[in-house]
Amino acid sequence: MDSTKILEENLEKILKGEGLELREFDSLPELKPVTLRKNVCYIVSAVIFNSKEEVLMVQEAKRECYGSWYLPAGRMEERESILEALQREVKEEAGIDCQPVTLLLVEEHGPKWVRFTFLAEETGGTLKTTAEADAESLQAQWWDRESPLPLRARDILPLIDAGIKYRQNPWFPVLQPADFPCHIICQRLFLTFISSSGNTDTSDDDCLWLLLSNNNASSHPSLPIEVSVKTYITWAAHRLIKECMPSSSINVVICGVLGVQHNGRIPGKTDGICFNMLVLLENLEGGPEINSPPPLESDSYRWHEVTNQSLKAKIIQRIKDRSVLPIHSQF
Repeated sequence: MDSTKILEENLEKILKGEGLELREFDSLPELKPVTLRKNVCYIVSAVIFNSKEEVLMVQEAKRECYGSWYLPAGRMEERESILEALQREVKEEAGIDCQPVTLLLVEEHGPKWVRFTFLAEETGGTLKTTAEADAESLQAQWWDRESPLPLRARDILPLIDAGIKYRQNPWFPVLQPADFPCHIICQRLFLTFISSSGNTDTSDDDCLWLLLSNNNASSHPSLPIEVSVKTYITWAAHRLIKECMPSSSINVVICGVLGVQHNGRIPGKTDGICFNMLVLLENLEGGPEINSPPPLESDSYRWHEVTNQSLKAKIIQRIKDRSVLPIHSQF
């Protein structure tokens, strides 16, 4: 199979939310493997509705927020997958079994934590009562979102709204974490540039370019994989652009997440996460229009024009519709 065909098949997998093996990083600072609860913290939370469109809430037992209400949420533990952590937390705090529908939102707080919020469905169990109160929670109940309820924090309200919106009109494909091991937090950058044909009626003649790495040991063309340093998610693309296009004045748009890869089975060795990120480079507003990709000033990368019309259309449509898992950074 020729290299272009291999690349196209891998791109299709990424667009479907599937994972790819991590072979070689494009920049690897002196970083030790991340270890859960030592130098990384992952949090899971669940947005679950019943048939009345009420949302599942739990009453906090922690001393600092005792008696207030929040979504089922908590920190991941050693040897857990992200999905297993979600199901455990919902069971411990709310008393019910659940099945994840899709990742709904990823948030980061600099190097402090990453939170994965899922839309999920109840599949069994019974709501936790005050008679079953323990250190995990005091009780659980369904909330109609109108009755007064003392919330631990209002940051969950946008998560609930996102769950309602997705149920009504899903704007990105169902996405679940893919089981691929990684020892650090990194990003595979699906970095694009679109040169317009000038025809406002159709984008069929537009050219789509992808940034590829020349550092792949397998000799097959591949997307750049950058180590996350200052923040887990949002900084790596900007760092890459400064490295390979320092003289170009362009706007870097982080569209969102196409996939999440995590394993976590071997503590201290597979606690990392790879985010497959869709990124768009745009001309700066008010700047000169350029109809070709910004010139590269590093031999480590090259531009590749996507000529497969079906694949090109899929990528451009995902960019146009922002059909990606949203990310929010509080850094």
